[in-house]
Amino acid sequence: MCGIVGLFLKDKALEPQLGALLSDMLITMTDRGPDSAGIAIYGPSEAGSGKITVQSADPAMDFKGLKVVLTKKLGVPVSVTVRATHAVIAVESGKLDAARTALKELRPGITVMGCGESVEIYKEVGLPKDVAARFKIGAMAGTHGIGHTRMATESAVTTFGAHPFSTGPDQCLVHNGSLSNHNNLRRELVRNGLRFETENDTEVAAAYLSHKLATGSNLGAALESGLSDLDGFYTFVVGTKSGFGVLRDPIACKPSVMAETDGYVAFGSEYRALVNLPGIDAARVWEPEPATVYFWEH
Repeated sequence: MCGIVGLFLKDKALEPQLGALLSDMLITMTDRGPDSAGIAIYGPSEAGSGKITVQSADPAMDFKGLKVVLTKKLGVPVSVTVRATHAVIAVESGKLDAARTALKELRPGITVMGCGESVEIYKEVGLPKDVAARFKIGAMAGTHGIGHTRMATESAVTTFGAHPFSTGPDQCLVHNGSLSNHNNLRRELVRNGLRFETENDTEVAAAYLSHKLATGSNLGAALESGLSDLDGFYTFVVGTKSGFGVLRDPIACKPSVMAETDGYVAFGSEYRALVNLPGIDAARVWEPEPATVYFWEH
């Protein structure tokens, strides 16, 4: 069944509240998927600086001394901010790929959740309220974010099966539904150089959009092309560094609602996810149309 939410802020005054607002939206969707939960936050970025969000099943071992060994390996300053089982590694943007390679060698138990200039991704098995509290999501600021609470259908209940999925810099996706052609698409994308960490169909959708974005499409065009290339039933909410997009399949059997004010655009699987947002009583509220791309950019 799954529950998905998204919030794109147009009013900078709301940015300090992003984590708190998004967490509340996702917690409201808990009964749609109690298996695992995750949130992506697009926060402040610095010119020339990148970051990698990583996860470890043994953070006490894997994160100990990580700053020192990575700095030595890369030859540039590195910072490591630990948040429970996750850590955010900050390094100059030109060293992101080298840092990912070094992590595989130095800490093979670490898994990359996402990387880029602004995105941080936190996800674990458990209820949204517990995941949000563990990573202190409510205290995070940012411009936009997406979240997901999962009822597993296509793969095991694990951290790595949780959403959001990220397969490109500052890109991530959450999904309610099921793709029927994900195995064929995965093989095609692998031939185009994409890498996969799981058997989850949502990772294939994320990689498909990453491939389209990498080959010249903007977010709107990438979502539009998905209507002809992705088979199944789905509602996607997608984040990029500057953008936020929504797409439902042509049948649109999964519930969805959106709201827009001068301050934000919000998405929820159900209206109750939106009821605590500021100014919601005056918002334009609608059900997104089937096979119609919606996207906003800063």
